[in-house]
Amino acid sequence: MDSSAQVLLVGAGIVGCSTAYHLARLGITDVLVVEQGPLFATGGSSSHAPGLVFQTNPSETMSRLAEYTVRCFAGLELDGRPCFHQVGGIEVAATPQRWEDLKRKLGLATAWGIRGELLDPRQVQERIPQLDPARIHGGLHVPTDGIAKPVRAAEAMAREAERLGVRFAGNTEVIGFDVQDKRIRTVRTSQGDVAVGTVLCCAGIWGPKIGRLAGVSIPVQPLAHQYAVTSPVPGLEPGTDEVRQPILRHQDCSMYFRQIRDRYGVGSYQHRAIPVHSNDLLPTAAPGAGAEAPSEGGGWKGMASVHPFTPEDFAKPWADARELLPALKRTEITEGMNGLFLFTADGMPVLGPSNEIDNFWVAEAVWITHAAGVGRAMAQWLAGEVPDIDLRQADLRRFENFAHSPSYVGERGAQSFREVYDIIHPQQPPEHPRPLRTSPFHDRQRELGAVFLEAAGWERPHWYESNRSLVDGRDIVEPGPWAGHYWSPIVGAEHQATRERVAMYDMTSLPRAEVTGPGALGLLQRLTTNQLDRPPGYVTYTLMLEPTAGIRADITVARLERDAFQIGCNGPRDIAWLRRHTDETVQVRDITGGTCCIGLWGPRARAVLAALADRDVSHEAFRFFRAKRLFVGEVPVLALRLSYVGELGWELYTSAEFGRRLWDLLAAAGAEHGIFPGGRGAFGGLRLEKGYRAWGADMWSLHDPDEAGLAFAVKADKGEFIGRDALLRRRERAPRRRLCCLTIDDGTVLMGSEPVFADGAEDGAIGFTTSAGYGHSVRASLAYAWLRADLSEPGTRLRVSYFDQRHPATVVADPVFDPEMTRMRR
Repeated sequence: MDSSAQVLLVGAGIVGCSTAYHLARLGITDVLVVEQGPLFATGGSSSHAPGLVFQTNPSETMSRLAEYTVRCFAGLELDGRPCFHQVGGIEVAATPQRWEDLKRKLGLATAWGIRGELLDPRQVQERIPQLDPARIHGGLHVPTDGIAKPVRAAEAMAREAERLGVRFAGNTEVIGFDVQDKRIRTVRTSQGDVAVGTVLCCAGIWGPKIGRLAGVSIPVQPLAHQYAVTSPVPGLEPGTDEVRQPILRHQDCSMYFRQIRDRYGVGSYQHRAIPVHSNDLLPTAAPGAGAEAPSEGGGWKGMASVHPFTPEDFAKPWADARELLPALKRTEITEGMNGLFLFTADGMPVLGPSNEIDNFWVAEAVWITHAAGVGRAMAQWLAGEVPDIDLRQADLRRFENFAHSPSYVGERGAQSFREVYDIIHPQQPPEHPRPLRTSPFHDRQRELGAVFLEAAGWERPHWYESNRSLVDGRDIVEPGPWAGHYWSPIVGAEHQATRERVAMYDMTSLPRAEVTGPGALGLLQRLTTNQLDRPPGYVTYTLMLEPTAGIRADITVARLERDAFQIGCNGPRDIAWLRRHTDETVQVRDITGGTCCIGLWGPRARAVLAALADRDVSHEAFRFFRAKRLFVGEVPVLALRLSYVGELGWELYTSAEFGRRLWDLLAAAGAEHGIFPGGRGAFGGLRLEKGYRAWGADMWSLHDPDEAGLAFAVKADKGEFIGRDALLRRRERAPRRRLCCLTIDDGTVLMGSEPVFADGAEDGAIGFTTSAGYGHSVRASLAYAWLRADLSEPGTRLRVSYFDQRHPATVVADPVFDPEMTRMRR
């Protein structure tokens, strides 16, 4: 047993082997992979996974990871046997709603560069003769989908990694860690101690146990998933090929099918959620019939990741399967299992460094579909590079503390399981547990008929039924059926009335941190692009960059005192980044939960605030992008004069115990000015009209400030900051792409992630949309989109595909509302 390793990977399943392989290809070979079971059919989830790879996903990140996984596995073989069968994939629609959704999914595939096509029922049957075409409306065919052989692929990658110098140790259990000063110094194993530089946990369903040994929370939930193998299927002739037919998803019944020579493997998510506590998991054991037995149909006995098949849960799925594939009526289930794998609260993996231990990293809840892509990205990350696939949606640090609770992880993990094949609207809120986080204004909002959606656990009003009278006399454009989910004409009325009067927006859910200490300014200057060395009382919009110059985050920084700043950020990931760079001269404190905020915005905002404030709030006394402490009635408030909706106004912060009083004071003083509460629906449209970018929706680590239209937030001459040198190198050449504003000229309201085409082109998307919605002030359907630079000039004619229909669009100057910024500065 080696006594030291630069990188120690826990788990030799598909993720561990993939990461080791890609580390070795980057030249990092002082790597030890320890596995509690045998190599390489370890007995974990990789050993029983059926291996279906459908690449298309609403998340570009997940689609990119899957697309690389296909390319990687398709290029591997083990002892002359392939590691991937590229037979294609078909998703069928048994309902009109699903057929419409497949049109939307074709758009997603096209946006992410994955080739697909819609098939009519007969075309589906030509590829899968056992299917009854009368049962479906059609299918989405992606020719590059297929079946991975996870155990085979893991061993193929491991062999190459070993050839390059990586070591693998089977039957070696991790039993503890020696932790000093938030770093693991030594990993204790059943075969001896190993001094380490970095640890990556990719132990699958045993990951939470490994995390607990190190004092790290890994918020994942093991759940059982049913999979069965049939007797021989009429029409499937046994042969040398394991699979010739495309893999098949019947999502209306939460099922999938794959050929196994003359049989079918049938998987179901239709059954009840069957959670398993990680403490109840036995140590791993090898499958009883050899490495390849599970994916050939059986051989699961003795594997701790496989629980006994429960036929009663499979009765309804089996009946549904026989309806879609009548040939199955002449077959029986010969073998089945309830196989365990991991789910998270939001259905995404958990990747990256932990908050608790500086050198403990995680790669968990990774499906075979994404395994090679994740391994490559983790290798890049561990090597000190910025992964070339953005991982913001999968970063472990995206979860706040409450989202690590067993209750939350269990409830939301089970919901993720139930919704695997559901048609999920981008704004669809989770059902439980709610309400979880509420602002001090929550009771008042309920009294006013707020319709709440949820984000990061926060209940956020989307519109207020009390504002229904605002609709009277207005011509409010309604979006189509898909964009019209979670919408009311009140959204448009609140939007327009904000520009006419004054509104109160609950901004409490905006994450914020307090950064203090003698080193605070120096820290923020090193991490951000704009000049923050300004007197107390100034507010600055700035960016945090990756070393590659990609946009890691956009934040607002209010300098309150010489050594005290308030940061408005995007989430716990930003706060973790700040903390990772601090020293003993700086303290970073998340103050979100103890404070609250009202955005007081609109042409009459000053009149409302002036009636209550103990200080002069005139334009001359309280300039734009300034901060002042004042009293609003009896309430101590930090007022920042800035606006996310493009109107005169302030963000008013106070501690939580004063929140309701602040709301009541503003509501009373604003009554004569027509004040009303505004919801997030109106907020989103107002933001869009003003061209305010939303990090994570409009730009992320793959985009630099110049491409995103945020060059104004960069002061390259202020001195060194992370990403500065890379940005200056990028500026030596013209941007290849730009974030642009489009009008959708026939008025169709989009939802985002639609492919964009050059006008007249039949195929070959040249970009995709990001934020989209209707601008009720400018009376136009708007969308932001990443476009090739040569097609980014205002006036350029384009086409956007929405539910497989091309709609005319035009690039327009940005922003479309109040481009001179006069309304906020009066």
